[in-house]
Amino acid sequence: MTVPARRASSRLGRRLALTSALVLTGFALAEPEPPRDPGPPAVPTPPTTTPAARAVPREQIAAPAGPLPLVDGALDLRAGPVPVPISLHLPSLGIEAAVLGVGLTEDDVMDAPTGGLDDPVWGQAFWYRGSAVPGSPSTALIAGHVGSRGGPGVFARLGELAPGDPIIVEDLRTGVGMRYVVTESADYTLEEAAQPELMTRIYGAGPVAGQWPEPSADGLAHLTLVTCSGTFRGETHDHRRVVSAVEAP
Repeated sequence: MTVPARRASSRLGRRLALTSALVLTGFALAEPEPPRDPGPPAVPTPPTTTPAARAVPREQIAAPAGPLPLVDGALDLRAGPVPVPISLHLPSLGIEAAVLGVGLTEDDVMDAPTGGLDDPVWGQAFWYRGSAVPGSPSTALIAGHVGSRGGPGVFARLGELAPGDPIIVEDLRTGVGMRYVVTESADYTLEEAAQPELMTRIYGAGPVAGQWPEPSADGLAHLTLVTCSGTFRGETHDHRRVVSAVEAP
């Protein structure tokens, strides 16, 4: 989709600017303040390499307390898309997709990369780097295109997901899959999608307030999938399909 020329007014340290600037998700965001110490909770600094003193039996190596970081903690939120080591699986739709980590554009909206008709980006999903790492007890956001002039996009059938359907986000480094279950799927007009209450459900409380992700109130991992829906009018579709999911029991 085309990014509008209008530049949002929100900058570092300011709260979310609700504007009419629209891309794939249809929401304008404020960039979080740089963390004081030691780094953003959703994108922790990768562990440093330690000298190998002696071999440790595999069974004695403790599993990580939470999901591994997906990008370097020093990566700017305004940097371009980067590959991330996860894949998205929607078993009920027979969909498996590679994932790119995206940030904010210069217009303070979540990036939604595009390309030529045969560009693989139309079949990839986009994890918003300002949201939680999937599997964290917070809210992770993954978006995707509904289609292009060349055919259907990765989320063309997102509206077919129903409550109870499984979603799996697999860490390609470990082979471990974070399992979610769909709790709700609905279409919203652009006006409805810009309401703070709905935006908080989609992004989580932190990003909507211009901060890094905050722990969820219920202590569970949440996932939001978003794509365009409705009728294409001018520069974007007039609705957004929002699928909400929570970690499986």
